[in-house]
Amino acid sequence: MNRTTLSLIAGTAALAAVTAFAAFDAPSASGAAAPRAAARLPVERTTLLCPAPSMSDIADTAYTSFTPVTKAAGSGGKARLQAAAGQSADGTDGGRKGKGGKGTGKKDEPVLTPKAPGTPATGETSGAEAPALVGTADGGFASGWTVQETTEVAAGTGRGLLGVNCTGADTEFWFPGASTATGRTDYVHLTNPDDSAAVVDIELYGKDGPVKSPLGENLTVKPHASEPILLSTLTDERQTDLTVHVSVRSGRVGAAVQALDDKAGGDWLAAAADPAGSQVLPGIPKDATAVRLIAFTPGDDDADLKIRLATPSGLITPAGHETLHVKSGMTTAVDLGDVTRGAAGSLFLTPTDQSVPVVAALQVVRGKGAGKETAFIPATAAVGARATSADNSAKGTTLALTAPTGAATVKVTASAGSEGGTPVTKTYTLKAGTTQNVDVPVPAGLKGTYALTVEPVSGAPVYASRTLAATEGGVPAFTVQTLPDDRGTVSVPATEQDLSILQK
Repeated sequence: MNRTTLSLIAGTAALAAVTAFAAFDAPSASGAAAPRAAARLPVERTTLLCPAPSMSDIADTAYTSFTPVTKAAGSGGKARLQAAAGQSADGTDGGRKGKGGKGTGKKDEPVLTPKAPGTPATGETSGAEAPALVGTADGGFASGWTVQETTEVAAGTGRGLLGVNCTGADTEFWFPGASTATGRTDYVHLTNPDDSAAVVDIELYGKDGPVKSPLGENLTVKPHASEPILLSTLTDERQTDLTVHVSVRSGRVGAAVQALDDKAGGDWLAAAADPAGSQVLPGIPKDATAVRLIAFTPGDDDADLKIRLATPSGLITPAGHETLHVKSGMTTAVDLGDVTRGAAGSLFLTPTDQSVPVVAALQVVRGKGAGKETAFIPATAAVGARATSADNSAKGTTLALTAPTGAATVKVTASAGSEGGTPVTKTYTLKAGTTQNVDVPVPAGLKGTYALTVEPVSGAPVYASRTLAATEGGVPAFTVQTLPDDRGTVSVPATEQDLSILQK
């Protein structure tokens, strides 16, 4: 009998035991106590992946790590962020060196090492040789661990401010908003944190449906390595709006799209929320000069969406853009212009009739002419229990909160600063269907950067994003990161040991 057969028998026996326990331990009709609800407990280990920040020799990149203080989180542990290229299974990186900065790849030298939960840790690097990073946190550092990668590029293709939240590995990603148009240089960055190779497919969908891209099939990402894939090498077609689908045949990867424009700057395009009938895209800058909505439905049915804007005063329908028809398997885009008209805003997409799963993202432009700068806002999941945002400063940080389906109360906490400062907490009330750019709390006596945690207190689901803005050479540089749940806790079912079921 081979090992696979033994494993199958053992797994079947274990499942049978669990099933028997559930059947024999059910509450009686006479009023026996109901089973205890699953508890939410802090996670004990977290892995994050940061893509290689830039191919520009004049890029300056800052990394900021933060773990919120979480009740019941274990003590001890550590968090480390190290180069992915050549990294071995024991967590060392094999000796690759980056260009300048702090710890960009020397053996056993992490980019940054957090000292304690509740206080941000920072690191930096510069130039075009900075590698992708793999981070691990365990013990008291794991719950809600967040790392922000922020890059400033003074000139050239993609100049401006580029930011991305380092993410966990997964097996499927959707990126509406990519492009192979003239003047755009878009890369899909794939990072493998594991000891075995990952096999990945990249599918492209344009305005007329699937785009032929045979070179996107069966791509191998080596263990503890990262691969930037230039989209224009996968197809000869030049399309302004593409949806990129990354699916993993074996293993798992982290994925992000770096979208660079010759004239309008650029930013990271993070993966959109999973396909769903309704989507929320929070935090359009109030001074946006152009907003483009890109949507895609992967199913067999067309989708008809109602477009509404959640403003400070409530939900409105943008004039001339009441609905959007998305054909099955085709990427659809529509220019919404300066839809926010000087006020905070979030886009809320809902089905007009039949609910058909879609993915969506916004391409947002600030400035005009030679002073344009671009960022992206993918559809995102709700904040959930808690969301965390690292790398905030006393100036240039905007936190957008929206509650499209009902009123809500939200608590926002500013952490201690990376070099000093005392945490501060504020509570905000959101009316149904509104978006607020809230007066962000700043730590008392702040030195360095700080983190924000967003925790719903009551009411309807809340969605959030954080914008970092800076003016560089007259260009209104900015980057937007959405704030879904930081996955700091996990549901653990209540269990009891009952060996007697093995005798039944």
